[in-house]
Amino acid sequence: MTTQSPGTPLPPPKERRRLRESASLTQAQLAAQLGVARETVRAWESGRTTPRGRRREAYAKLLASLTDTPEPEPPVTATLVDPPTGTDPERTPTRAPDRTPDRTSARAPRRAPARALRPRPTPTTPAPPRPPHSPAPDSPSLTPAQAFDALYAFCAPSLVRQAYLLTGRRELARESVERAFQTAWDRWPEVAVDPDPAGWVRATTYEYALSPWHQFRPRFRNPEPPPAVPADRALMDVLLSLPPSYRRTLLLYDGIGLGLPETAAETEASTPATANRLLHAREAVSARLPDLAAPGRLHRRLAEVASAERLRAAKPSVVRMGSERRARFWTRAAIAFTVALISATALTLQTAPTRYEPPVPPGETVPGVPPRAAPGALSDKELALRAKLRAELTHGPQRLTPEPR
Repeated sequence: MTTQSPGTPLPPPKERRRLRESASLTQAQLAAQLGVARETVRAWESGRTTPRGRRREAYAKLLASLTDTPEPEPPVTATLVDPPTGTDPERTPTRAPDRTPDRTSARAPRRAPARALRPRPTPTTPAPPRPPHSPAPDSPSLTPAQAFDALYAFCAPSLVRQAYLLTGRRELARESVERAFQTAWDRWPEVAVDPDPAGWVRATTYEYALSPWHQFRPRFRNPEPPPAVPADRALMDVLLSLPPSYRRTLLLYDGIGLGLPETAAETEASTPATANRLLHAREAVSARLPDLAAPGRLHRRLAEVASAERLRAAKPSVVRMGSERRARFWTRAAIAFTVALISATALTLQTAPTRYEPPVPPGETVPGVPPRAAPGALSDKELALRAKLRAELTHGPQRLTPEPR
């Protein structure tokens, strides 16, 4: 077995994509032939990463063969991420996604599938051609609304199932996806130029779904009915018993198939901490469900449990209108609050005093004047004073003595 040096010549990234599309192959089909993930092929075609070693050699040979004849398509694979259209639904996948060190996070899709969790075609089935009137979401000819609708159609079905695995609540899963896309539409100029818009929306969905404030909402205080199948119910019980950070790490790595560095970056943790969370989560699952100790089996079971529930997302136009209504409401509320604050300030300026008025000082005691006595009999001293005043003759206008009649 020989390996090629890292200097194996490869076409430019745009030429790699052109060769793949000329052979009517999807990124997922090409990835299955090379034994890598679809996100890895997407990164190679965008120029963000470059293959090395045996993978570089295999990729170069495959691209060289695509110049003459198209390659056969890969075997059936199903994950929690939406694959391309053109195939029939099948619940049971055949193998888990390959996790490689050079794997990168999911990027914006090239086209939107008709339904999620569809298996990829077998080698005997011809590859589905690109629809003639379905431009890529990143095409410059698309309007912002069309690009948003394409991203929503690609990500929303799978995100609803992922949010259900995180929360165990169907209504909260749909609400989390709608709120995440409403936030994305509000900040669409930023999301549209993001290197990973699908990852941006996924992280926002996870943050909203795992928010601890939902437990104080009246509608989410009572638990929802569990899955009807006992095996699915047992797996959901194990997932919901895990801490939210462990549950999120397990879903990103074993459910979606992200690499360990990408999982650590999305969960905002270090790579060793993410690895420890993943190991503890797997140990907790295998302790209660020994048949799911293998990562591949756990990946298939997660896809099966998520696919068993009838979880439908709203239409993209409804999400966009809801986002715009919410933006108008808060804008009007901010304007009303500003007007009320300005009015209160103006009223205060009009009614406030314009000069300083010193306060009235408290009364002072005048010496020589006896204090007023309480009602009752006079004391000896007071009787003597009264007799003295009555005995003295008063003259002048200062004292008027009433004459008896």
